[in-house]
Amino acid sequence: MPQLILASSSPYRRELLARLKIPFEFISPNIDETPLPQESPQQLCERLSRAKAQAISQQHPSAIVIGSDQVASLNGAPLGKPGDAARACEQLQACSAERVDFYTGLCVQQGETQWFHLAHTQVVFRALSLAEIHAYLAAEQPFDCAGSFKAEGLGICLFEAINSQDPTDLIGLPLIALSRLLRQFGLHSLSAMQSSPPPAGTDP
Repeated sequence: MPQLILASSSPYRRELLARLKIPFEFISPNIDETPLPQESPQQLCERLSRAKAQAISQQHPSAIVIGSDQVASLNGAPLGKPGDAARACEQLQACSAERVDFYTGLCVQQGETQWFHLAHTQVVFRALSLAEIHAYLAAEQPFDCAGSFKAEGLGICLFEAINSQDPTDLIGLPLIALSRLLRQFGLHSLSAMQSSPPPAGTDP
């Protein structure tokens, strides 16, 4: 079985990839994620996903490398990771009673062969009071999450609806699309069902 590497230090993506029961490693690609001038959220998401996969593939050309990125967009403007409680509160206040678009890019690369998938999820927030926002942020502290919530946790209580083809899109790694792309490289989850060691990481 070829080496499988997740080009990410995200614990959320590691947890998702582990569901497929295929042994993997993870390495942080350490790329600049600053948006380019006039770059749309979709373009930013695709560029970063491809760049992450390419960065690690150059170091491990025989490995199958997974690169992924997610960009949230409110009325066409990107929502980054808040980083702290004040910014998270501002984000959730802005998202209250609004629809937010989430774009999740997925790039799988081995050598010069590369496949890309872009997932689109629409999240409709219910009207949120300031007290509810403060209570949620204190409970879950989602300061490293675009949009300031964890959909797999208590954040689900913030929504009116989620429109998506795959529930894992919003968490950050589209597993339905990933399973399809990995099969293109000969990796089949059901064939790899076996006891395997936990993923090893090399964060620089």
